[in-house]
This record gives sequence, structure tokens and C-alpha cells, in this order.
Amino acid sequence: MKLLLIEDNVAMQTTLQRSFERRGAQVVVCGDGSRALDRWRASVPDVVLLDLSLPGADGLSVLAAARAEGLSTPVLIITARGTVGDRVLGLNTGADDYLAKPFDLDELEARVRALARRAPSRTPGPAGTVPAAEFCGLRSDVDSGAVYLHGQALDLTAREAALLRALLARPGQALAKDRLTDLVFADEPHVQADAIEVVVYRLRKKLPPATVQLVTLRGLGYLLKAPA
Repeated sequence: MKLLLIEDNVAMQTTLQRSFERRGAQVVVCGDGSRALDRWRASVPDVVLLDLSLPGADGLSVLAAARAEGLSTPVLIITARGTVGDRVLGLNTGADDYLAKPFDLDELEARVRALARRAPSRTPGPAGTVPAAEFCGLRSDVDSGAVYLHGQALDLTAREAALLRALLARPGQALAKDRLTDLVFADEPHVQADAIEVVVYRLRKKLPPATVQLVTLRGLGYLLKAPA
């Protein structure tokens, strides 16, 4: 079993890494929220252990961005924030389980293995890649984060790709402007209100309208739809 441990506390990193490695697991460690998605894509873990209080980007932002990309790895949040509200927020953001610190290592291992057993099997595609969402010839790749149109990689900026992956995860369903702003600009705590509109404008110019349409719904947000 391969685990991705996203935790900035060095003592906690060491304890958990040693504990799971003694149990036969492979553990990849990341202590910076701003680098967590890159490590997630690169390591292709079976389960992610995610702390919420991280430097660079907080755990919920990392989780939201991962789910928007189509990264479906089971996530167990481990955090000192143990209130009911915190648990509900974490689960609603896309976590599969939640364990408040301090916790028992045996219970943590049992929960991790339960998540690994419940995870759907992933069938590798070409070159070992794992396909994510597909719509109207568009396909996002979980491992690389790239988006393809009829098998050809689109030339997109990082923000354009993040926006397209978020919309591609829920084609035909509107995503609110504020929600997309949080996902696309997860690494920037302060952005202008119209920043997402610029990314939408640029992305729309790169999508052939005869293939797929990026639609603005006033007051609701944006969505992808098949051409009429």
C-alpha cells in the first residue's frame, strides 16, 4: 500500500512514516500545502493522510483542488480541529474519513486499510496513466494534470487547466464563480473578484465551439455543455 502523508509537523511525520513502514506500507511525505497536489499527482497513492493546518495552502484548499481535478484517492483527514463543524466541512469538501488528534495508531491503520479496500480499482491506460473525467472528447489525466481533446494535449496555462479540470469533473452542472475562484487560485489568498472571468475568457478561446462549449450562466456560474 502506498500512502501520501501531507503533514507539516516533523515529529508527526516521523512517527507516522515509521509506523506505517513497519507495517509494510510505502510512505511519501509532503509538508507544504502549496506542493501537495504535485506530490499527489506524482506518487499516485492508495490513500492520502491530510492535515488541515499546512503552510502554503491549507488542507481543505488542497482537498478541494484535488477533487476538482478528478483525483479520487481516498482521503483521511488527521487534524487537531475536532469539532462537529470541522468534521462536516472536511467531509463535505471531499474527505472520506476524519480522525481528530491525538489518535491511536492502531485505529489510524485500521481506518487507512478500510479506505484502501473500499477504493475502486484503477485501470492504467497508456504509459501507466490513470484516466479521469471525459466529456465531448475532452479527457483529464489524473497523474499529469494535462487535459486532452481527442487525444491531443491542449496548450493551456496552469490556471486554464485547473479551471477546465474543475468543469470537466461535473459537465453540464454549473459551478459557482466563487467556488471556481477558490479552486483555480488556491495558492493565492487574495485575488480580484473578476480574475476568474479572465481565465474563463482565455480558456473559451482555446476550446473549439463545435466540440464543447463553456457557458456562462448569470448568477449561477459556469458549465461545460455539448454543442447544440
